[in-house]
Amino acid sequence: MPATATPAVLTARALLLDMDGTLVNSDAVVERIWRRWAERHGLDGDEVMKVVHGRQGHASMAVLLPGRPVEQNLADNARMLAEETADTEGVVEVPGASVFLAALSGLPHALVTSADVALSTARMNAAGLPLPDVRVTAESVGASKPDPEGFLKGAAELGVDPADCIVFEDSGAGIAAGRAAGMRVVGVGPRAGAHRPDVLVSDLTQVSVEGPADGTIRLRVG
Repeated sequence: MPATATPAVLTARALLLDMDGTLVNSDAVVERIWRRWAERHGLDGDEVMKVVHGRQGHASMAVLLPGRPVEQNLADNARMLAEETADTEGVVEVPGASVFLAALSGLPHALVTSADVALSTARMNAAGLPLPDVRVTAESVGASKPDPEGFLKGAAELGVDPADCIVFEDSGAGIAAGRAAGMRVVGVGPRAGAHRPDVLVSDLTQVSVEGPADGTIRLRVG
């Protein structure tokens, strides 16, 4: 299916949800912290922002500072995570996220985020959103998006075949990860359109959930 905002009906047995940019709008704090990091390292802030969305911090650093030792990136990432966790000013829900998550109560779904447990908890709480029971965070995986490991782990924890899952994502790295996992992808927000998700919505007010029939979740999208 080509990327579209045209109304569509999708079916799945489980939904896998990114956090930043998909459920939570954390752009203000991400911009603040990563632009400071770019300045410290003599990098162009706009170019840095093109890379960081969707990836774990150390993976972004590996792209932006090729050749820097992995250990240095991991240490830098730990400091960045502490900064990000402490700074929730301007963190809000993506429009429609609270209604969307309420509709998923009792249905198979998981959070699959590049944030760690502390950061994901802080941002979901700041946005007033409930944390799904099943969560795949940075601590759960060995490889960052665009590697599909996180989405495949989420599907496995829910006991659902990857082909029966739909991913909700906003970033190029996340959309690529969903595709690599063999899943369909609903792109959310302005960043997603450039990466040709299967279906594109401006926010989660354009998604409605119908209860499962024979274990199938029906989504009206667009």
